[in-house]
Amino acid sequence: MQKRRPDDNDDDLISNVDEDGALAKFTEKLRKHRRALLLGVLVAAVVLVAFGSWLTIKALDAKSNLELARQSAQQAKEALLQGKTDEASKFAESARVQAQQANDATHSVPWAVASFVPWLGSPFTTGQQISDVVLGLASDVLQPAAQVGLAISPDQLFANGRVDVATLRAEESQLDTISQAATQLNVKARSISDPRYVSLLGDARSQLQDPRTYFMGFQTNAEARGTGGLLGGFGILRFDDGTPTVDALASNRELVGAYAPIDLGAEYSEMYGYTNPTTDFRNSNLSSHFPYAAQIWKAMWEKDTGIPVDGAMVLDPVALSYLLGAVGPITMPDGEKVTKDNVVELTESTAYARYPDDQIARKKYLQDIASEVVKKMTGKVESPRALLDALGRAVSERRIAVWSADPAEQELLEQTPLAHSIPDDAAPYAEIVINNLGGNKLDYYLRREIEYVADGCDGDTRMSTVTVRLKNDLPSNPKLPDYILGTAGLLPDIPLDLPKGTMLTSVRLLATSGAKLVSSLANGERAPVISGAERGHPTFEVQVAIPPGQSGELAFRLSEPTSPGEARVPIQPLVDTVNPVVSVPQCSG
Repeated sequence: MQKRRPDDNDDDLISNVDEDGALAKFTEKLRKHRRALLLGVLVAAVVLVAFGSWLTIKALDAKSNLELARQSAQQAKEALLQGKTDEASKFAESARVQAQQANDATHSVPWAVASFVPWLGSPFTTGQQISDVVLGLASDVLQPAAQVGLAISPDQLFANGRVDVATLRAEESQLDTISQAATQLNVKARSISDPRYVSLLGDARSQLQDPRTYFMGFQTNAEARGTGGLLGGFGILRFDDGTPTVDALASNRELVGAYAPIDLGAEYSEMYGYTNPTTDFRNSNLSSHFPYAAQIWKAMWEKDTGIPVDGAMVLDPVALSYLLGAVGPITMPDGEKVTKDNVVELTESTAYARYPDDQIARKKYLQDIASEVVKKMTGKVESPRALLDALGRAVSERRIAVWSADPAEQELLEQTPLAHSIPDDAAPYAEIVINNLGGNKLDYYLRREIEYVADGCDGDTRMSTVTVRLKNDLPSNPKLPDYILGTAGLLPDIPLDLPKGTMLTSVRLLATSGAKLVSSLANGERAPVISGAERGHPTFEVQVAIPPGQSGELAFRLSEPTSPGEARVPIQPLVDTVNPVVSVPQCSG
């Protein structure tokens, strides 16, 4: 309606006032209605945000406490196996408390409300089911098992060469109750519903239900490779309800011609691409970064068979010797005894001399040894504590490595010694990686010494030296075939006149991030260096020849950043055992 100026006709003005008064009342009502509507929307939004925040807090509580409960349960299990019953009880109680807190979170008001929402509530129902099973395991299985462990611990149950049968009988009822509870919880775990769209809960459900399979490689470190040794054989390791079985044991001949259709990045291609690591298994593990080799092996297996695996692991004959020390010797079909004392020599040396011209027979022999060891390990174990000790020693010497195809699991693995990953941080670092260039088995006789020293922390950089001493410990006049002593791995057009038994070795230093090479010396004389980079570390490679009975020394003189952190010198798992000398002051940030 058009307004008029005050100096217009008064009658028209009065008429307009009446009409404007009605409009004003309507406008005010409309304003109040909008304000009420807006207030209602704001209140609803605040309620939704508050509810979402409350639900998020409970979800984080559930996640963190489930993870803590898993960690405590694992510690309780390890303590029980080691006979440390007091520690087992403490960890079992921690697992119960943490599982209870997770259960409280998944049965809280916001979680219960969310679980009733059609379709969207599926993962919350799954979370409740998971926390119920975990709480049951902690309360009805783990904690009672720890209490029974006090009575039937190894030091109480076995004494004077006999088992205390009376004690076992006294605990029979409780053991039976625990067994029944575990069986019932296993049924519940298998009936957990699919959380549909939430991957985190789906992963947790899978860990309770799904079997896992791993490519398991056996390294022959008589022929050095970055992860330890040449891939000599492999099998497929399966875990189903915690029970391990191994099948498809085979020699590396089954991988001849195998192809891994993967791309490990430009840096990897620059360092190793010329060796065809994804098409020649012999060069698949030149890098000491185990995840590279693991991904290649997984891809080769899946491409060749169409059967997926969840990860990869590897071990060597020295690790097998530790395991045989725990589970006892094995007997081959022809009656030969393989023990902790002879398994390394048999697999790294004797087998090559025994079958000098018959590679098929030799690889079958090695495959049969691996098969018998695996049967022994996955069967009845008389002393779980001894087996754990053996595994612990092998892991501490980097003789067992594990990689998971699941990124979250791999992230956790990389916080342990099992990952064998090259760290991409700036802390002081010196890793010596040996690769056999001759295609022989002479690294059985290789002996190493490694030293890493550095100046103080004054200034932005400091001088450091990494020294490597290598010895060819091959006996004089050895009665060994050319397969062990020769240089079949060299290209025919490379003219070398070397005595038999000469080691041809690539020695690569992975140095501290940002380090620069000042000089490299071989037995006191300047040596040519091949430079590169891997996972943020500069690399410097020198190739050497070491005749039988001779020694050599390499010295890398560096200028490196005075980075904070403790110096690390990971040792490549070969036949010999190395205790590096490290004299590197630890600088603060």
